[in-house]
Amino acid sequence: MAEAEIRLLRLTWRRFLWAVRNLLSSDRANRAVTFASLLAVGILLINALNVLNSFVGRDFMSAIQARDFTVFWQKAFLYALVFILSTLAATLFRFFEERLGLLWREQLTWYFIDNYLQNRTYLLMGAEGVANPDQRITEDVRAFTSTTLSFVLMFCNAFITVISFSGVLWSISPLLFAVAITYAAMGSLITALLGRPLIRLNYAQLDLEANLRSDLIHLRENADSIALARREGRFRTRLHGRLQDVVNNLRRIIAVNRNLSFFTNGYNYFIQLVPVLVIAPMFMRGEVEFGVVTQSMMAFSTLMGAFSLIVTQFQSISAFTAVTTRIHLLSEAMEKTVASAPLDIFFEQTEGEVEYQSLTLRSLDSRRILLSSLDLTLPSGAQLVVTAQDDLQMLALFRATAGLWPSGQGKIRRPGIEDVLFLPERPYWPPGILRNALLRSGRELTTSDSEILAVLDALGLRKTLDRVGGLDTERDWNAALSISEQHLFSIARLTLANPKIVFLDRPGSSLPLHAISGALELFRQRSISVVLMSANGETSLPFDFFLDIQKDGQWLTGPHKPEYYLEHPRTAS
Repeated sequence: MAEAEIRLLRLTWRRFLWAVRNLLSSDRANRAVTFASLLAVGILLINALNVLNSFVGRDFMSAIQARDFTVFWQKAFLYALVFILSTLAATLFRFFEERLGLLWREQLTWYFIDNYLQNRTYLLMGAEGVANPDQRITEDVRAFTSTTLSFVLMFCNAFITVISFSGVLWSISPLLFAVAITYAAMGSLITALLGRPLIRLNYAQLDLEANLRSDLIHLRENADSIALARREGRFRTRLHGRLQDVVNNLRRIIAVNRNLSFFTNGYNYFIQLVPVLVIAPMFMRGEVEFGVVTQSMMAFSTLMGAFSLIVTQFQSISAFTAVTTRIHLLSEAMEKTVASAPLDIFFEQTEGEVEYQSLTLRSLDSRRILLSSLDLTLPSGAQLVVTAQDDLQMLALFRATAGLWPSGQGKIRRPGIEDVLFLPERPYWPPGILRNALLRSGRELTTSDSEILAVLDALGLRKTLDRVGGLDTERDWNAALSISEQHLFSIARLTLANPKIVFLDRPGSSLPLHAISGALELFRQRSISVVLMSANGETSLPFDFFLDIQKDGQWLTGPHKPEYYLEHPRTAS
């Protein structure tokens, strides 16, 4: 077997053990053990009923051969009773299997969601090269838990079946027992050789399908921009390429499945014939009753089903191996992200001022210095405008202050995370009613409508509020509000949160100067410090200090003087 396929199988086993330990160490462990115990009892009961059924069936068929009506009706009644008990046992077994599968899926999904959100892993994990983490957390976890549980129960049932029916088959004919073992061993080996490419192909298929779906979601979410830019043709080409990748890989999977089916279908058909070829001559010689022939067929088929799991389930096993590996890589990427979180930029909490000490920021590939050894203190309540020749330099400072820039060193002193708010160039608007979007969590019941309306009036948003239907209206705000309105409502949200300092990333790209001036005055009235990354002439507004970042990362700072930017127009763009 190829090295890559052996590695995938090892990862499957390791990840299975990890997932079981994770479940047993969670707060759902007691319920999981209860369901697992009921399933174990179910496996033993079902196998006991199957063994009993084989002997009842043997006597039932022998009674027919002997034309013994008394025994016939007795065995028919017993046969029906066994069927009823088997139905009840199988139904309850399936119920407990589904409950345990749901419990495991819930626990594992919460585990990944918690880790995905912890320490902003969702933001930093892209460097680990894990594609489509959303699909892995939802669809792959669902497939992993349900399929794993199904296989575990299948193998446990197969083990009990082998023990139960080996004795039955041996009592009928040691030769038939030997034939069963040899037949199953040869079938498993040939199936593994024919089907091993499925492991690699199924793994690739999951990512290819996710890539196609991701592009379709991107098309829907950016419909207006794509239509305005008339990019349909290029997007059609891209989607066609994604679809072609999916189809080509599926063709390879279908070809392997075809070759595998030639063997497995023939293998399963001959299972019905083999026991008859061995036992029928014994019946013809008068060595056994006719019921033994039917019993041998049932016992042989049941035992072969247990021995031949690789043959009958190889396609499912290969898909399961791919899903398990994707889950493993997701977990591994999360662990690496947390372990490799940047520690070169240190943070210290202050009462109100912001201070940068020897802060150096580099590009993400570390090849370029964006900001060199910045030493700057912004007093509480002051307002600072930042300019740079390259927007990336301002973005790096903005994100580094939020703890999101991974490449740099130095020290940042600022108020605690609850007292510092950041407004990106593209505001984020969550789903829900407008009131909840405007208020920080926990303040929905403590902030009066009059306070909200006062802030909205100061920003000139009352007409917009009336247009959208009021504070308790639920809309798709990205569609209902223009980008400038989204920005102004976001400024209202910052104001109502009443932090000690706000960082604004290039608001001039969406707002006119008079709107920005009104926002700055609102913050000043509430003694909220402001750091504004300039984009479109904000330097003409009254700030207390300025920071001008040069192309090579050097910088200038001091009291804000608009005439400085008239002398250096490059920084005002």
